[in-house]
Amino acid sequence: MRFIGSVIEKLQRHPKRIVFPEGAEPRVLQAARQYYSLSLGAPLLLGDRSRVKETAAALSISLEGIRIINPAESDELDNFTRRFEALRRHQGLKELEAREALVQPNYFGAMMVAMHQADGFVSGTNQSSGAVLRPLFQIIKVAPQTTTASSCMVMEVEDSRFGENGVLFMADCGVIADPTVEQLADIAVSTAQLARHLLGVRPRVALLSFSTKGSFVHPSAGRVQAAAALAAKRAQEKRVDADFDGELQVDTALVPDIAARKLPEGKLGGRANVLIFPDLNSGNIASKLVRHISRANAYGQILLGLDRPAADVSRGSNAHDVLGVAAIVGVQAVDYHILYPGAGQKLPGEE
Repeated sequence: MRFIGSVIEKLQRHPKRIVFPEGAEPRVLQAARQYYSLSLGAPLLLGDRSRVKETAAALSISLEGIRIINPAESDELDNFTRRFEALRRHQGLKELEAREALVQPNYFGAMMVAMHQADGFVSGTNQSSGAVLRPLFQIIKVAPQTTTASSCMVMEVEDSRFGENGVLFMADCGVIADPTVEQLADIAVSTAQLARHLLGVRPRVALLSFSTKGSFVHPSAGRVQAAAALAAKRAQEKRVDADFDGELQVDTALVPDIAARKLPEGKLGGRANVLIFPDLNSGNIASKLVRHISRANAYGQILLGLDRPAADVSRGSNAHDVLGVAAIVGVQAVDYHILYPGAGQKLPGEE
């Protein structure tokens, strides 16, 4: 069974509510229809009700089982405004400014998840990452015992020799431009946790570089090597059952024959299923290359380390991609307290 099919099966046993702030976007409407039809839970669309209905009618999409909420007309707007104003008071935010923010669907959707009125958040089909991430970081923030919020792409390629039967987790491809050693280690551990949660196998994590174990001496390669050692230590402390190795060139990480020649004593043996990139340039470029050149199914960006499950999808996503991301976010929500102990307990504005 292909990866996303197994994710959908898991979510069908524990349906979840996913809020889609881009309610009138055709790809989102198509994904929401599929989400409900597959019995994955309740899709919540944000936006002007008339516009959403007009777009759905033009596409012959039934809105049965789909809830539409206009933030500007919601009964929750006053409550959400007070919560957001209290949350950002130390930044000088006034009540009127809070209200102006909350009528924007991304802010309203983030608050719905923060207030447990939705189980997960998926946005980004026609907006920049900044427009999606800013409300999430202002309202939801990072999970307890977590210091780094990042993201990963889940790639499903045709060639099952790569990754875990064709599935690769790639991080960070969307949030941290130039991660420190500590941040790289956190990204590696968080991505390993998600891979273990979704695949049910031991993650094999490669921290990537242009060098394999000192084949080229450079500070950036040394940073990756240090991050690999720190990730292994932190994973052990968190009882994350995974293998970590680095610095590794990508062919050493993915091709057993090459790994046997370059690094015969390596931990991963060319069978990595999680790839951690040294910076955002390499991660973002590589993920888009894999997606388009290999025609891979790409699900992401799945956000890691936040207090609630959320995703910032690519503007190049199609309806199938959006559905897959929503299913992954929903499955995260089922056991989010296991991924991030203590997550989701405090509401916005609470000390």
